[in-house]
Amino acid sequence: MYLNKINLKNKTALITGAGKGIGRACAIALAEAGADLIIVSRTEKDLNNVSKIVKKLKSKCSAYVCDVTNYNQIKNIINKQKRIDILVNNAGHNIPEHFTKVQKKNMEYLVKLNTISTFHVAQLCTLKMLEAKNRKKIGGSIINMSSQMAHVGGPIRSVYNMTKSGLEGLTKGMAIDLAKNNIRVNTVCPTFVVTPMTKKFLKSKKFKNDTLKKIPMGKFAELGDVATAVAFLASDSSKMITGTSILVDGGWTAI
Repeated sequence: MYLNKINLKNKTALITGAGKGIGRACAIALAEAGADLIIVSRTEKDLNNVSKIVKKLKSKCSAYVCDVTNYNQIKNIINKQKRIDILVNNAGHNIPEHFTKVQKKNMEYLVKLNTISTFHVAQLCTLKMLEAKNRKKIGGSIINMSSQMAHVGGPIRSVYNMTKSGLEGLTKGMAIDLAKNNIRVNTVCPTFVVTPMTKKFLKSKKFKNDTLKKIPMGKFAELGDVATAVAFLASDSSKMITGTSILVDGGWTAI
């Protein structure tokens, strides 16, 4: 028998930005695979909704209202956990602006959220993972949520390109440093997915049509496409995959 199934029983996963969109889908998918969850979001109502779904799936769920750009707050949350085996480093945002019109405050915010906070959460969770004496035996997985825009350019997305490209470099460096501890680090890079964050961009028929033309498969990704890739990387089914990316992009980057 050669098929390794996605099984996350007896694993604990922390997901940031878990209240909506991709983060919410990833949280539910990991619970479906058997993981217990620690979910983080800025909005309590969203967390409560996700928690109810997760608990119906018979998984444990601890929820924390937190802005991941607040280092001390997220540090306290991570440090109080008994164990973490999986991190889905998902919290992020985009503010589309032409390069010549990028506002300093917006650029600094995106760097703080998409890059600096992602680094801090990854480092804090890694230190928590390493507290387990049997970590090398049981392994660990960190999935940094990137984007196809880390691999190709895009209009009015120079800062987003910059932050997600930096995330790819961070992931490769982390993967090398943590390989001896059997902690794998990868990224998932979605194309456009219809979420609360992208919905407002896709209201423009021109933007929507122009975007679809760049996707050879001619369709946007669904939340389940991204969540399934994350669950695969979180599980031992991908135990020899580290330092790389899964591009859920319908062929965009193949052109």
